Amino acid sequence: MYYKEYGAEHSKMIVFIHGGGVSGWMWDQQVAYFSQRYHCMIPDLPEHGKSRGDGLKFSIDTAADQLIELIEEKRKGRTVAAVGFSLGSQVLISMLGKKEDLIQYAMINSALVKRIPFANMLNQTMIMALPLVKNRTFAKAQAKALDISDVYFNQYYQETLQINKQAFMRVMNDNASFTLPSSFHTYPHKILATVGEKEKKIMKDSMKEMTHSNPNVQGIIFPKIGHSAPLSAPDLFNRLLEEWMENNTIIDEIKKEA
Repeated sequence: MYYKEYGAEHSKMIVFIHGGGVSGWMWDQQVAYFSQRYHCMIPDLPEHGKSRGDGLKFSIDTAADQLIELIEEKRKGRTVAAVGFSLGSQVLISMLGKKEDLIQYAMINSALVKRIPFANMLNQTMIMALPLVKNRTFAKAQAKALDISDVYFNQYYQETLQINKQAFMRVMNDNASFTLPSSFHTYPHKILATVGEKEKKIMKDSMKEMTHSNPNVQGIIFPKIGHSAPLSAPDLFNRLLEEWMENNTIIDEIKKEA
């Protein structure tokens, strides 16, 4: 698995796990903010970014195992925080289920943990639309919806062009069928679960399922934001994460889950 490291090597480690269809570059604003005080590690998931072509096929389970191994190698007894987004949040949840003492702070952003009804039918429809996904005009609209700036559009688009049918289906099937592992309910460390105010109901219901499943989970809602919080509001996102990790408090601009 390809990864990059930034920042203070002997400080608290933060691992940032990207979403589906993008790669580690989506965390550039977080790296710029945190790398002066923390040790940041940015992996590319299997069949994404610079991990594409290494021969390992994507699954949430496989990615979780690889990241656990990487963190165990790099942590050197330090406190570890992990931050996931979308597909990366599902990978993070899987990691928490496998190794409860590896990560002391987990920020789970926009994670789907409820099965999508008729997912197989939906995925078949989406695979038929894959050529459209690779259309530059369509990709531009998708990038805008995710608040991917013009600075990163070409990188986003080039990665989109490299998606093949088999990898696309592996990601979509794992994403649509993911549910909380049974061990999540007893996970002993701090978890912050977030969702954007403009996200779909199933995403908000997923956050509520996490907060109701474990008393260590605190839920918050990013106001006026969709499925793109780290990219749409990086300053707000970064301050929230730091204040929560260091002081166990939520900044005033954020809505707490009822």
